[in-house]
Amino acid sequence: MKRSTRLLPRAAGLAAAAAAALLLVPASASAGRPLTTAAAPVPAAASATVEDYYAPAAGKTGPALKSALHGIIKNQSRISYDQVWAALKVTDEDPANRSNVILVYSGRSQSKSTNGGGANDWNREHVWAKSHGDFGTATGPGTDLHHLRPEDVTVNSIRGNKDFDLGGGPVAEAPGSLTDADSFEPRDAVKGDVARMLLYMAVRYDGGDGFADLEMNDRVNNGSLPAMGRISVLKQWNELDPPDAFEKRRNQVIYDTYQHNRNPFIDHPEWVAQIW
Repeated sequence: MKRSTRLLPRAAGLAAAAAAALLLVPASASAGRPLTTAAAPVPAAASATVEDYYAPAAGKTGPALKSALHGIIKNQSRISYDQVWAALKVTDEDPANRSNVILVYSGRSQSKSTNGGGANDWNREHVWAKSHGDFGTATGPGTDLHHLRPEDVTVNSIRGNKDFDLGGGPVAEAPGSLTDADSFEPRDAVKGDVARMLLYMAVRYDGGDGFADLEMNDRVNNGSLPAMGRISVLKQWNELDPPDAFEKRRNQVIYDTYQHNRNPFIDHPEWVAQIW
């Protein structure tokens, strides 16, 4: 059964504070867990560099903002699907145990060396399901680290190519996550992460590069359409689960080391409401 929208247990003012948070964060930050130490201050020059990156989008809203952001983030390096294995071991490293990665839906810390296809291994989860637009594992959307995350093989299979929505029954190996016949609801600590990954994809891939034009809609059961939903729920998740230190660090590592482009909705989550 579908449930009505519910609020996550957040302290008042958290979303506003997160929007103003510093972009570079310490490696000691945790994935979906409370920080025990404050982030170190970022030098003004480093912060200015990130804002310079978005200069062409300054002052824009709506379709003009979406178009400007596409023009910025389409400039990227690409990696192969095989190279994704090694990259995820860096981008999703557990700050508390450098030998492990954090699984996105399960929240479990698991050895980096257990990647593969076995039932208790972790593999490469396409948060934007690769069948939604039929891009498979092709270099481009199929290997874009901004929406690829480590996940338990069994949980990955349960999620399949379902859209995201509220409701369903519990997922045994992903505490706090729910699923039903046509949708998947991730644990509270990564709801905003999921929303921002999907919205990045909808801006980055607009029909150029030989790939489908990926778009958001307010449906589930999108099947092979180049679309993901529900946008109304994802917008709520973006506000109720602001970018945390793990997510910001991940964005920075992808920019510095691999693709050299950023997810603008991690740096500026307020832009979601200005586009959708």
